[in-house]
Amino acid sequence: MTPTAENQSQPRLLTGDTPTGRLHLGHWVGSLENRVRMQDQYECYFIIANAHAFTTRADQPDEIRQSVLDIAADYLAAGIDPRRSTIFVQSEIPAIAELTFFFAMLVPFGRLMRNPTLKDEIRDKGLGDNYSFGFLLYPVGQIADILAFRPQLVPVGEDQLAHLELTREVARRFNQLYCGVNPQTRDEDCLKAGGLFPIIEPRLGRVRRLVGIGPPNAAGQLLKMSKSLHNAIFISDDPDAVRKKVMAMYTDPNRRRAADPGTVENNPLWIFHETFNPDQNWVRQAEEKYRAGAIGDVECKKKLVDVLVALIEPMRQRRLALEKDPGHVLAVLREGTARANALAGQTLRLAKAALRQNYL
Repeated sequence: MTPTAENQSQPRLLTGDTPTGRLHLGHWVGSLENRVRMQDQYECYFIIANAHAFTTRADQPDEIRQSVLDIAADYLAAGIDPRRSTIFVQSEIPAIAELTFFFAMLVPFGRLMRNPTLKDEIRDKGLGDNYSFGFLLYPVGQIADILAFRPQLVPVGEDQLAHLELTREVARRFNQLYCGVNPQTRDEDCLKAGGLFPIIEPRLGRVRRLVGIGPPNAAGQLLKMSKSLHNAIFISDDPDAVRKKVMAMYTDPNRRRAADPGTVENNPLWIFHETFNPDQNWVRQAEEKYRAGAIGDVECKKKLVDVLVALIEPMRQRRLALEKDPGHVLAVLREGTARANALAGQTLRLAKAALRQNYL
């Protein structure tokens, strides 16, 4: 049944992505496969957070627009069903922007700047001191993205946990300050105590941080899979692209021949087999052979190619069909955004009533 703002028969879930390009395998194991699986148990809302993309790419509006359409197509291709779930565009939900302003008053600046995810992004993107005020505002905007829909559950990757903890803090503060909830109230009892916002719970994917296919950094650390680092395998890659990327994958740099003993630990080849290969008996046996120098990288990579193509190809085929009917993707976004506006608008009215700012 199509979810509505007025009739919540299941616990609500919200998550989404900032549009930075097509989705990759890191997105799949970090959150996307969880979303697909939980559609029958939850009332699902999936946000494409295009306004956040402007925090670092304000000069690239055309690319952001294309990324929104790419992510929507990836969602549908991966198995998000618009008959059971709501996919919507952040900038088309005015209530989010208004709630962002009110929530910003509940976040001390020092607390914002202690957010480790924000610090990591400043470092990883080489921003130094050259970032906009909007970049600092986006964690508060993310709070509004979530609380506008009053979900119980938010499936995320590990790197988003700090943002979610800030969301939990703001929900508690709003409930206590404006709804009269006792600060000693347990999180799970806040709604019964008169609070407006549930204290959300995160849900991590089975792999918290998938490494990329490239070499480690100067400190010897494997880098997270990322489009910007050019170390990603996309869920829309064709078999030839998958094959080329896997065959070029970083493995054990000290292993020169197949007969040399190899290191399995911290090796992307085996991280990927352990993550994606359904035949874990083969993985365990092959790892022992690898350590003993009884199996080569090429053989193991070919096996991984077969595994990944089997996973990706059905999604790619569904995506190719969507590309022939672009109007369908836009129709899904229009319908989903209308449903999302109904719920977010309801939340805003309730929030303004709690704030005593409901005049008209």
